[in-house]
Formats: sequence, structure tokens, C-alpha cells
Amino acid sequence: MSAVAKPKNAAPPAAAAAPAAPPLNAGTPLDLARVRTVRVNQPAVARRVAVLNASRSVKKAYQAAWLVKAIQCMDLTTLSGDDTPGRVRRLCAKARQPLGAELLSALGLPSLQVGAVCVYHEMVAEAVQALQGSGIPVAVVSTGFPAGLTPMETKLREIELSVAAGAQEVDIVISRRHALTHDWAALYEELVSFKKACGPAHLKAILATGELQTLENVARASWVAMMAGADFIKTSTGKEGVNATLDVSLVMVRAIRDFQAETGQVVGYKPAGGISSAKGALQYLALMKEELGPRWLQPDLFRFGASSLLTDIERQLEHYVTGHYSAAHRHAMP
Repeated sequence: MSAVAKPKNAAPPAAAAAPAAPPLNAGTPLDLARVRTVRVNQPAVARRVAVLNASRSVKKAYQAAWLVKAIQCMDLTTLSGDDTPGRVRRLCAKARQPLGAELLSALGLPSLQVGAVCVYHEMVAEAVQALQGSGIPVAVVSTGFPAGLTPMETKLREIELSVAAGAQEVDIVISRRHALTHDWAALYEELVSFKKACGPAHLKAILATGELQTLENVARASWVAMMAGADFIKTSTGKEGVNATLDVSLVMVRAIRDFQAETGQVVGYKPAGGISSAKGALQYLALMKEELGPRWLQPDLFRFGASSLLTDIERQLEHYVTGHYSAAHRHAMP
């Protein structure tokens, strides 16, 4: 990743050509024998996460470059009961220009935008209209988010209506009971039905890892979701008691790596919930680069599910440019 150009009239970095987006995951037949052989070495996971936690962060221009990358890979999200069309329009304006013009200029960046905007179904049409012409996709949470305990017919219709309204990505929630009871066939069939209902839209499968009890359940649910055709696997709804963590993320990205090695299918990853600091975002970016490689540092294969993260990243970038931290309220989200 090229460093962000320093201020004081330094030339902006050359823009790298974006790689071609991978095709949708075609999925594979359910291989229960393969799913049941998945194991997780928990002490090894703990050691690897300890190394990540102890690693020194990149500094100065290199840190700024990584933080710009984090913005590009962000699903800017509002999922509140008091969401209004006005709030969604403001969020979409922020998605189009996440940093102020002065800060962008000082960083040597001609433009910048986030990876997607994520909303409830009722706000999809508003978001699509507000983002028209930007190329930023609208993601929608679906299938009875966050609990996923609505009837199957309702879940499928919800997906269909959201895609018809213009959603290009559908973040579904799995029925946790299938993973907790190890009914992998039921989980697979559920996800295949969701995939079919998505049509041309990307399916992002939320595993609600904080409710799956064991890392082995997380790993096996990841495999089943990818076999069923999930284009992304995602940690959490952000509404559970425990959301994205580095140990869960390590297990999931290694499942992605092994699945690609065995099937040739490329699957993206989205940690969501609890990632609110620039330092935390850097840890996840380092994890992706070290475990899956630079290709997974593009927004078509990696996303942060975030609402407050952007505020801290803005403050860090402003400090890089000016040498001073601004008050958080100066970067308030809609």
C-alpha cells in the first residue's frame, strides 16, 4: 500500500488500478464429512492473537495510508429505531465524502468514498436515491435482523423486496439454533434459499459469533455458509453482547483461506460490532494482509461494519496533518 502523501505541497500518491471484482460465490454441495472434520486449536489461536495485540502500529504517513484504506473498506451504517430519511441522506453524503475537502487536499487525495452504506429495508430506497451516480452500493440487513426469528416465508420476501428496491448487498442473519445443535444440513438449506432470493445481489452471512458458544461452531458455520454460496461471511449484528473479536476473525479468515484452496471460490470477510478505534481497525487490516494477502484489502472482499469508527479515523488523520487532535464532536456522524 502506498503511503499517503505528506502535506506541504507534496505530490499525491499514484492511484493503483482497482482489481477486477471476483464473481459471486457459486457455492458447493454440502460436504458434511468435511464440515465435521473442522477443528480449532484454541491455544494456537490465542498465541496468534497475542502477537497481533503486541505488534507495534505503523506510524506517520504509513499509518495515514492504512487509515485511508480502512475508510475505503467501511460499510457506513445506521441501524437505529429512530432512523429517518433525513439521517440516511446525511449518512449518504458522508459516505460520498467521508473527509473534509481541506483534509483530503492535505493528504494528497483527489477523492475518497466508503465501501457501502448499510441500512434497514425501510431506508433502502432513500439510500439508493441519495447515492445515485456515486457507485457506492447499498447494503441492507435482512431476514429478521438481528434475532432472525421470523418465519422463513417472511425472511425470503424481505430479501426479495430489498433487492427490488435497489439493495446490492444483503446482510442476512442465520438461525443460530442450527449451529448450536449442529444441524448443518438445516443451516445449509436455509442459506441456499437466502442465496436464491438474493438473485444478483451479494449475500453476506452474519453468523452472530458471540452467540455460537465455541470457536469450532464458528469455524463450521463459516464453512457451511461458504458452501451455500455466501459471498461474505460476517461476525456479528452489532447487537450481541460480544461482537467482532480478533480470535473469531482469525478462525473465520482461515476458513476463507482453506475454502479457497479447496474450491477455488473467493469469499469476503466483514467484522462488525465493537470496532470503534483507528488502532483496532489497523489490527484487522494487518490480520487480513498477513492471513489472506493484499487482495483482501479491497472493498469487494473486506468491509468494516461501522458507525462510530469513522470519527476516530478522521481525528487521527487530522492529527497527522496538523499535529493536533480535534474534538470528537467536530466529526459527528449524522
